Amino acid sequence: MPFARFLPAPSQSGARLRLTSIAALLALSACGGGGGDESVAPAMPQALGVTDTAPVPSVTAFVDAAATNQRGDARYATLQTNAGVRLLSGFLEVWEPSTRLVDAGQTAPAVEGFPAVVASTWSGIPGDATDGKVKNAAVHKENIDFVVRTTVARTAAQSLAAYMDDRRGKNYSVTDGMGPLTDAWRKAARQTTTITGVPADATTVKYEDGGNNTGVSGDTNPEFGRVIAFVESMGANASTEPAKRFYKYARPWRWSADVKVEPTLLPARSSTAATDGGYTSGHSAEAVRNAVAMAYLVPERFHEMLARGLELGENRILAGMHSPLDVISGRLLGQASALGNIAAASKDTRTAAYNQAHQTLMAAVGATTPAQFAAFARSQGTDKDRFADYAANQLHYQRRLVFGLTPIGSTTLPAVVPKGAEVLLETRLPYLSDAQRRVVLKTTALPSGYPVMDDAEGFGRLNLFAAGSGYGAFAGDVEVAMDAALGGFHALDVWRNDISGAGKLTKRGSGTLALAGASTYTGGTEIAAGTVRADAAKALGQGAVYVAGGTLLTNTMGAVELPGGLTQTATGTLALQLGAADAGTLSTAGVATLAGPLAVTFRPGFTPKAGDTLTLLRAKRVQGTFSAITVAGFKATAVYNGDSVQLVLSN
Repeated sequence: MPFARFLPAPSQSGARLRLTSIAALLALSACGGGGGDESVAPAMPQALGVTDTAPVPSVTAFVDAAATNQRGDARYATLQTNAGVRLLSGFLEVWEPSTRLVDAGQTAPAVEGFPAVVASTWSGIPGDATDGKVKNAAVHKENIDFVVRTTVARTAAQSLAAYMDDRRGKNYSVTDGMGPLTDAWRKAARQTTTITGVPADATTVKYEDGGNNTGVSGDTNPEFGRVIAFVESMGANASTEPAKRFYKYARPWRWSADVKVEPTLLPARSSTAATDGGYTSGHSAEAVRNAVAMAYLVPERFHEMLARGLELGENRILAGMHSPLDVISGRLLGQASALGNIAAASKDTRTAAYNQAHQTLMAAVGATTPAQFAAFARSQGTDKDRFADYAANQLHYQRRLVFGLTPIGSTTLPAVVPKGAEVLLETRLPYLSDAQRRVVLKTTALPSGYPVMDDAEGFGRLNLFAAGSGYGAFAGDVEVAMDAALGGFHALDVWRNDISGAGKLTKRGSGTLALAGASTYTGGTEIAAGTVRADAAKALGQGAVYVAGGTLLTNTMGAVELPGGLTQTATGTLALQLGAADAGTLSTAGVATLAGPLAVTFRPGFTPKAGDTLTLLRAKRVQGTFSAITVAGFKATAVYNGDSVQLVLSN
């Protein structure tokens, strides 16, 4: 029969309990009928001995050639010579423009051996003799049909959002992704707009925003000028006009009369079809590049800002002004432009803008520490902050990445990461190395095969929202060192992805890393220092967990599952936050070996009383005992069973 061992109850201050050696426990287990199995303390999880990498693709990088994204210059009028056009060239699998030149309504004199550009005869009217050719009819139909369905089903709220995001300054629009920080941002930026609603005669009169879009930059705004200058710099070499004038693909309402343009935006439709290409969406590109810049400066709103950027793109479809492929290509160019301009800024420039954003915004909201600021940034519910729900943001972001389009190629190609893309995660994952950030981008990338998204650099498959939640897979061993003294994400960060792979995670440093996904990685987890907080039942994957010198903290509504077993050394701490229905307990189908201290607290609303017996741990076999036990508000007696550990509470 399973053995049981009772230890004297510690004092309220956590006096040391007698430690029963594993050797003695093994003898008792053998005598107690533990099935005759030999009890051996599990070894530390073995590392694979390899580290995953994300090499830079061997193609001309956008960050090196962004300055070629121009129109009106014969040197940059072709697919081969224009970085923006080249980035979006996956569209050539769907559509063949009438000419492969940046020439729609555009001329350019000969220069440096490049021939002069003569204006195209493209009329901009689908089916006209000057039009291009649909090469993939299924994708083209799916693209336009999506706009038809979306605009026919448009709600009143969607109509309003479509109007506001069309007429209002794009940067002013996306700043509401700052949630509780929006008012402070706009005030510090001295940002204005004249579009505050839909005017009564909007169906007949075109309105332009008389505001200043991003705000006031430079020395005239000493409190926030560097911040706004940083955001404004995202527009360098970022124009969508070269792509529009190269691909010469009409807007959806010109392709189909069934597309219902938002009536208040009818006056905003261009009457010059020959210079009004839909691919790529300028609104979408600007929204994305500005949202990425703001997410970089205020990573406490990283996911929310990215979500707002893509929302504006979808509103272009709801308006009837753009198709999914127009908007997707806007995302690609927006991300590339943001990367190019952030990477082009010096480290000092980036740091100065980041610091000024935090100093000014923290003062504005009364936060004196990074932790207070982070808490305030997410302090509102969905009634006031449209982006307060992470799960909803994630769902919409993933949907807006592909808009349900059907893949047209292999969905299993390896992901590649654009040169320099690691800088986009520099402030969100500051405790990782550049090489690690590249791997994060690789392991969170979208599947291959979607129309226009398999560019050679990897921009189309970037999922920055997922990358902002840490690794998607451990294809190699991963070591994370966090210094809590640096504050912010160095002190506490949450990875929400479901992590797969065969690699091992090792946590070092004084900070806390919380894992919140349903993970399946098999290499195990070593907590060498600091804290690993389990925020979900399957957060720690399938491998063994080895608490060597840090703390394993539970923060779940049910039991934390440790399929590979648990080992606690004498210098490792288990910190269990218990609640009803096994909340915060540990469960393993393997061996649990105990040797270090235990600290027990209780979830809000859970109020045990003296005399209660609480189960802490269930296992195939329990070995060893805790060296000390502290329980918030109680004394406790530990009960060590062969397959579980319990606490009896007393006053």
